[in-house]
Amino acid sequence: MRIDDPAAYQSIVEAEWSIIYEKLDLCVKSGASIVLSRLPIGDLATQYFADRNVFCAGRVPTDDLQRVARATGARVQTTVYGMDATVLGSCTDFEERQVGAERFNIFAGCSQASVATIVLRGGAEQFIDETERSIHDSIMIVKNCVRSMRVVAGGGATEMELSRVLREHSRTVEGKQQLIVAAFARAFELIPRQLADNAGFDSSDILNRLRQKHATAEGKWWGVDIEHEGVCDTFASAVWEPASSKINSVSSACEAACLVLSVDETVKNPSSQQEGQGGAPQRGGAGRAGGMGGGKKISQALGGGGMQQMIGKGRGVRMMQGRGGR
Repeated sequence: MRIDDPAAYQSIVEAEWSIIYEKLDLCVKSGASIVLSRLPIGDLATQYFADRNVFCAGRVPTDDLQRVARATGARVQTTVYGMDATVLGSCTDFEERQVGAERFNIFAGCSQASVATIVLRGGAEQFIDETERSIHDSIMIVKNCVRSMRVVAGGGATEMELSRVLREHSRTVEGKQQLIVAAFARAFELIPRQLADNAGFDSSDILNRLRQKHATAEGKWWGVDIEHEGVCDTFASAVWEPASSKINSVSSACEAACLVLSVDETVKNPSSQQEGQGGAPQRGGAGRAGGMGGGKKISQALGGGGMQQMIGKGRGVRMMQGRGGR
């Protein structure tokens, strides 16, 4: 904007202030007691709201803003014009609470609350991270149970039953495939073995007792008993796992094993290992050089200055003029 009269600049500044105050006045007239903004709120707006007993907070993350809107029944607005009571949320109690070294805004008694916030505290960062992972895994397990509504016994019972079925099936397979199926069956026993080792039990004794139980008709749900250092019916002990999670785990493990087995060769670059030793030989180069002249250099095998002869004839590698050339 180009201004010819300096006095017009003051009118522009006054127009900006009037627009700002108009927006702030609309927020207050809407009846809101708490104003949350995704963008920062300046000192002018903060003081304006404070003088009128309105709490405001800026730089609120989008996820937190959406959660508060769902809990209180409010609607996120993109403009201050046209706001009325229908876009406002409600809660019975609001408090800014100091928890440790941080301050939290606590919304209680929300009208449409279907979410909850868990505040984790600990003495070290790694403890907090481990606790967060444990809670996340527990919530996801409950979520999968609600979705699928099908559960199986935990504690390694499902893996032991799969191992028994595969072991019996391997006896009906002929040839080398029988060894593959039998190895697949043994792989499932790693889960109960690891559970027993983590609990400090004798894993060999636990596996032998589980094999004995699963050999009977009523022992398919028997797994590792962590509380009494033995085996028990984990399904009756309410040690359950979602069936969908178990299916995904077995499928992912099988796909990962097939991917590893499909790699038939690994190509390595030995130049970094033989740095400072005149470079690295090409693959199979050592054997070929030895056949040419009993371990002599390739240039000697070509009759002395063989590479120079190739260059002189105009074939092979050409020396480029400029950096590194002649």
